[in-house]
Amino acid sequence: MSLLRGTALSLSIGDQPILEAVDIELKKGEILGLIGPNGAGKSSLLRCLAGSVRTDSGVLQLGQQRFVDIPRNERARRIAYLPQQTEVHWPLSVTRIIELGRIPHLEPWGKLSERDQQVIESVIADADLLPFRHRPFNTLSGGERARVLLARALAAEPEILLADEPVAALDPAHQLDVMEMLAEHCSRGNAAIVVLHDLRLAAHFCQRLQLLHQGCTLAVGKLGEVLTPDNLENAYQIHLPDTQSAIDTLLNITWSRIKK
Repeated sequence: MSLLRGTALSLSIGDQPILEAVDIELKKGEILGLIGPNGAGKSSLLRCLAGSVRTDSGVLQLGQQRFVDIPRNERARRIAYLPQQTEVHWPLSVTRIIELGRIPHLEPWGKLSERDQQVIESVIADADLLPFRHRPFNTLSGGERARVLLARALAAEPEILLADEPVAALDPAHQLDVMEMLAEHCSRGNAAIVVLHDLRLAAHFCQRLQLLHQGCTLAVGKLGEVLTPDNLENAYQIHLPDTQSAIDTLLNITWSRIKK
């Protein structure tokens, strides 16, 4: 079942093409890994899917409805977008930041319900934020901030999570924690599109990969269909003489770490 679908999405800034006729589909229950070199258009595509940037052409659908026909408040409940960088200019506590994730579910000026509080407490624990839940957000390290912002996104209980490099500032253990949180979220019938540069994480956690190169889709499908010698050479200018061995290595390295 398709939760989100973009057809022939194109975007330019001035006379510079950023995306060119990109098709993308997110299926229920999956993590779709969006991979590719820097400047390939991954972040721009994610912003288009979140509705924060309007494409020049193409059609975006949420379920069976056109994206533009869905009220903003409904879209906010169904889609959470986690950008690479989010600025918080007020000295709000970690708990307060995460509480903001429940806003799409509240009536205007409404208070948090018992159910809201339960969700907040759950994501705080899952994101390993209990030790500093009362600290001001702007006193945290970059990795700690990243986990807080992911917890805020998950607190919205979105059907779809769009996450742009959510593990970039994290140590290896917390990278795995974050990907496991996303996997658990998707196991409940939700789905996520995650921009990743770490192919080990992509290999283990993503059911499908979509490889972008110069604003176009170079390949989409399962791991072995995407990480072929030709695709790796064209996108990354790297050469692997034995692709299957490389894929097995990626999977085994990640899996051995998770099992410990």
